[in-house]
Amino acid sequence: MFINLSRIIKSGWLNFRRNIWLSTATISVFFLALFVVAALFVLSFATTHIARTLEDKVDISVYFAEDTPEYNILDVQSRLLDFKEVKSVEYVSRVDALETFKERHRDNPLIQASLEELDENPLLASLNIKAYEASTYEVIAQFLERAPAGSLVEKIDYRENKELIERLFTITGNIKRAGVIVGIILSFIAMLVAFNTVRLAIYNERDSIAIMRLVGAGNWFIRGPFVVQGMLVGFAAAVLSMLVLAALAFAFSERVDAFIPGLNLLGYLKTNALLIMGVEVGLGVLFGGLSSLVAIRNYLKV
Repeated sequence: MFINLSRIIKSGWLNFRRNIWLSTATISVFFLALFVVAALFVLSFATTHIARTLEDKVDISVYFAEDTPEYNILDVQSRLLDFKEVKSVEYVSRVDALETFKERHRDNPLIQASLEELDENPLLASLNIKAYEASTYEVIAQFLERAPAGSLVEKIDYRENKELIERLFTITGNIKRAGVIVGIILSFIAMLVAFNTVRLAIYNERDSIAIMRLVGAGNWFIRGPFVVQGMLVGFAAAVLSMLVLAALAFAFSERVDAFIPGLNLLGYLKTNALLIMGVEVGLGVLFGGLSSLVAIRNYLKV
């Protein structure tokens, strides 16, 4: 058994080397399929990051009356944090609001001069609220309006931003769904092309298969070399796809990070290199072997 297995592996390696141009063509098609799979990891990371970035920009602010004691505002903050749908609640005091406003408009001398003319702080204390779902903001707004502390609330900006909030959450949901759908379609097309390429490679060896059958070779002795050849093709395509993906990430990571802050593609690949490489090699070897095994069955009936 060991001798037969070693012969099968050796024969598969010889077939791989002997038909190097056909193997190269098959590797190219396998590369497309596996590159799409690898790109799905990056696409998933990118879409998740973009969606999270957009969602982090969505919030509502609750402004309290000028004479509202701080402990009352902190009590409202504590009540809001009890909502499991609420991601975070940030308290911004009047002093902090004024400092932020000054920093934001530090290059505008007119605004700076106007603030100096005022005897008191014109800004109100507020709570900035972030939620996981867009529908939660409606519930939060109703709670604040009906709560005992509602009389202390000067303004809630949810009504003004309601349409924008819902639109942003719709966009993030569509981004995630589109990424998955496009990835599945591209993977299916690439896998289909790769399978037919393997069948073409085996078709070119149909005469050799017929001769082996006529001299009494067993099914597995015929199938084995082609399965090994397919596995070698899958392994080579997996390594090639990872090298190309790493090269692209190295070349464009800084540009992407400048366009979308925080989207560090190179850092993501370094962190998840073993996982992605394991999936790539596993799929390449498995798909190459299975494609060869299924395709060769048509030429054993001679």
